Amino acid sequence: MKEFDLVVIGGGPAGYVSAIRAAQLKMSVAIIDKRATLGGTCLNVGCIPSKALLDSSEHYENALTNFAAHGISAKDIKMDVAQMVARKDKVVAEVTAGVDFLMKKNKIERFVGLGTITGSNEVRVGEEVLKVKKIIIATGSEPIELPTVPIDGAIVITSDHALSLKKVPKHLIVIGAGVIGLELGSVWRRLGAKVSIVEFLPRLFPSSDRQMSNLAQRLYEQQGFEFMFEHKVEKAETKGKAAIVTVKTPTGETKTLEGDAVLCAVGRKPYLEGLGLDKVGVKLTERGRVAVDFHSYQTSVPSIYAIGDCIDGAMLAHKAMEEGVACVEVMAGQAGHVNYGAIPGIVYTHPEVAWVGMGEEELKEKGIEYKVGRSFFKPNGRAKAMLEGDGQLKLLSDKKTDRLLGAFIVGARASELIAELTLAMEFGASAEDIARTCHAHPTLSEIVKDAAEQNGGWAIHQ
Repeated sequence: MKEFDLVVIGGGPAGYVSAIRAAQLKMSVAIIDKRATLGGTCLNVGCIPSKALLDSSEHYENALTNFAAHGISAKDIKMDVAQMVARKDKVVAEVTAGVDFLMKKNKIERFVGLGTITGSNEVRVGEEVLKVKKIIIATGSEPIELPTVPIDGAIVITSDHALSLKKVPKHLIVIGAGVIGLELGSVWRRLGAKVSIVEFLPRLFPSSDRQMSNLAQRLYEQQGFEFMFEHKVEKAETKGKAAIVTVKTPTGETKTLEGDAVLCAVGRKPYLEGLGLDKVGVKLTERGRVAVDFHSYQTSVPSIYAIGDCIDGAMLAHKAMEEGVACVEVMAGQAGHVNYGAIPGIVYTHPEVAWVGMGEEELKEKGIEYKVGRSFFKPNGRAKAMLEGDGQLKLLSDKKTDRLLGAFIVGARASELIAELTLAMEFGASAEDIARTCHAHPTLSEIVKDAAEQNGGWAIHQ
C-alpha cells in the first residue's frame, strides 16, 4: 500500500495545477485520471482543441474574405478538413505531453484509472489502494444529454464529436447558445455550414451586460448565424442521413428544423461517477455539485476537498486553476484566496467577447450608482490596420469612488484585452487609474484607455 500526503482525483486544469502546487509545498502527491493523457476535458476535448479549430477556420475565412484587401492574391482556396483535424490532434498531443512532463518534473506519481474513495483517508484505483492524508476531488464535468435528444455520435452529437467531424455539415442545428455552441458553430459556419441555434433563454450571455450581448448577437447575425430564442426543443430524431428537430416557439406553436447534424450544447454537469461519495459521507448541493466551504474547499468530510467544475460556480478552466492553488495553499496553512468577482468570461468567436465584473442590469438591481465609459474599435489605428473595426468596449465604475465594477468587450483580441481590466479589478483600481496608465501606440489596448478617459469625461480620441 502506497502512502501520500495528497491524492488528487482528476487530471484536468483544477487537478494538475493543485498537484503541482502541493508538490511545490513539499507534499508527496499522486494524481489519478481515467484518461491515458492528462489535461482533462479542457486539454483533450475542450478548450485547446476547439481553439485550434477556431484558429484554422478563421485563417480560412480570412483567406476568402480579407486577403484581397491586404493585396494578397489567393486562388482556388480549399479547406482540407482532415488536415485541420490532424493539426488539432497534434496540438492536443503536445499540450497534454507538456502536463505529463510537469508531473515528472515535480515528482508527482501518476495513476491511470478510475479513482474511488473507499474511506476518508483511502483511495482505490484499479487493484491499488492508496493511503492518504488528504484527497482533492477535481473530476471536472461532462456534457449534459437531453433524454429527448438521443446522441448517436454521428448525426446527433456532443461537443466531443463536433471536434472531429470528417466533413462540413450543410446545415448544423445547435441546441444551446452558450459558449460551446457558439464557438463550435463558428468553426463549421466559417467552413460553409448553415448554422441555426435554438436557445430556451431570451438572449445571449445572461451573466454579461445586456447591451454588449445584444451587440455580439447583431454581429453574429451579420455573419449568417440564425438564432431562435425562447424556443424549447421537444425532440430530435434521425431519418436516414437527416436530423429532424422539433421545437416549440414562444407563442406555443410547433415547428420542425431539418439538418444533417445536430449539436447538443445545453451545458455540462459534474462528473462524479464511481467516486463513492455517498459511502464516505460527502454531501452534495441541491444542484448535484459537491458542497464545500469556499474558504478551504473542504467537503463535509474534513480530509476530502473539492474544486473546479464539480463545485458551485462557473465551469471555467481558469477559475478551476485558481481554486486548485488556493485549496492547496490553505491546506498548507497559507492564505490562499480566489476573488470570484474578478473571474473573466470569454467567448472565442469572431469578434471575441469578454467580460469581468458586473453589468448595468446587475448594478441597477443592487442599487449601485455607476458611470459608463465607452470606446469603439473602428477609429483605433491598430484595429484599422488589422481590418478589425467591429466592436466596442464598455467600462462601468462606481459613481462616488470611481472604482472599476465591470468591463465588457466585443471585438478583436478581447480575450487578451480583458486581462488588464481583470488585474485592475483585482487591485481595486479606478477608471482614472487605467486612463492615466501609459498604453503603447498603436495597439488595441488604447481602446481600453479611451474608454477609461471617456468614463472620466475627458476622452481625447472621441
